[in-house]
Amino acid sequence: MARVILKDIKKIYPMSGDQKKKKAKGKKTEHKTGNLQITDKGVVAVQAFNLDIADKEFIVLVGPSGCGKSTTLRMIAGLEDISEGDLYIDDELMNGVAPKDRDIAMVFQNYALYPHMSVYDNMAFSLKLKHMDKKEIDVKVREAAEILGITEYLDRKPKALSGGQRQRVAIGRAIVRNPKVFLMDEPLSNLDAKLRNQMRAEILKLRQKINTTFIYVTHDQTEAMTLGDRIVIMKDGYIQQIGTPQQVFDHPANLFVAGFIGSPQMNMMDGRLIKKDGKYAVELPGTTVVLSEEKQARLAANDVAEQEVIVGVRPEHVILTDSGYRGTVEVSELMGSSMHVHLTDVHGKDMVVILNDKKDFDKFTTGAQIDLTFTPDVVHVFDRTTQKNLEW
Repeated sequence: MARVILKDIKKIYPMSGDQKKKKAKGKKTEHKTGNLQITDKGVVAVQAFNLDIADKEFIVLVGPSGCGKSTTLRMIAGLEDISEGDLYIDDELMNGVAPKDRDIAMVFQNYALYPHMSVYDNMAFSLKLKHMDKKEIDVKVREAAEILGITEYLDRKPKALSGGQRQRVAIGRAIVRNPKVFLMDEPLSNLDAKLRNQMRAEILKLRQKINTTFIYVTHDQTEAMTLGDRIVIMKDGYIQQIGTPQQVFDHPANLFVAGFIGSPQMNMMDGRLIKKDGKYAVELPGTTVVLSEEKQARLAANDVAEQEVIVGVRPEHVILTDSGYRGTVEVSELMGSSMHVHLTDVHGKDMVVILNDKKDFDKFTTGAQIDLTFTPDVVHVFDRTTQKNLEW
C-alpha cells in the first residue's frame, strides 16, 4: 500500500486580473477571504501543511468550511496544483505526476456516477479503460459489490438507488481499482442522519476488509472522532493540532480545537490561574479548584506564571454541588439516557451541563438555580492572548 508525506505544502490562488489592477492602484481588493492570508501572489488557502501518513493509516482532515481541507485532498489527488512544497507517495515525488498515474482513488461528495450506466458498468468503467480482461473485471466488480452489499443492484441505474446505495457504488468504483490510497471528500454529507450513522459503520468495516491508506475529509467532528486513527484539525489554512481522537479531546492544543471537538462544545469561562500553597489553581467567581498533579507538573515544566486565563470545562465534566459556581436553568433537553441543561447568568456566561442521573432530571425546570464545580483533572487553562493551552 502507501505512505503519504506532505512537506511544507502551500496552495495559493492567484488574484484575478481586476484584483491585480486594484492592488496596483493601491485600492483594497473586494474579494472576501475570511481570515485567509493575502500575499502579492494571491490568496493562501493552505499554509505550511506538514503531515506524515503511515501505510494503512486512516487519517481524517476536519475543520469548518473554507479551512483548506478539501483543497489539501485535491492536491494529493492531483486535481489542484501544489504552489509550494512536496508531496510523496511511497517515497516518490508526486508534484508533477498526472492524477491517473498516482494510483489513488477518490470518492466525491456528490457520488459522480454516470447516470446512463448501470451500477455494474459504473464500477467497471475505469478497469475497461485499462483494457483489463473481461473475466478479471467481472471478478473484481462482483467482489467489491459483495463487500459493500450491493450485488442485487448491479443491473440498476443510479437514479433507481437511494443516497446510501449510490454512495456504496461510488466507493465500489474506487475499490475495484485496488489503489494505494483512498481519498474521500465529505462522502456522507448528502445523507440523512440515520444513513450517515450506517455508512460510518460501513466505512469502518470496509477499512478492515481492504486495509489500505485512507485520507478522509469532513466538517463533521463526530465522523472525525469515530473514523480516524489520527485527526488533523484545520482552521484558515493552518493545521491546529494532529493527534488521536482521544488526544485532541483530552488535551486540546488551543481554544479553537477545544471548542470544535466535542458535542456540546466545551464551556469557556473567564478566570485566573493562581498559586495556592505552592500549587496551581483556577479561581472563578464562587469557587476555586486546585488542579490535578498531572496538570501541576505540566504547568510547572512550562514555568507558567499567575495570570488571567480562559478556563475550559466540558459539559460532561461539570459536577453538581451545594455551593460553587451558580447558574440559572434556561432550558433543558431530554436526550433519553441523559439531559442537556442550558444555564444562563453564570457570571455573565452561558453554560451547558450534561446530567446522566435520571433522579436529577425533574429538578431542573426553567428558572431553577444550580450550583456546580469541576474535578481538578478535567479543567483546561488557555492563555487569553495566544489562546494556546498553557499545559502544552
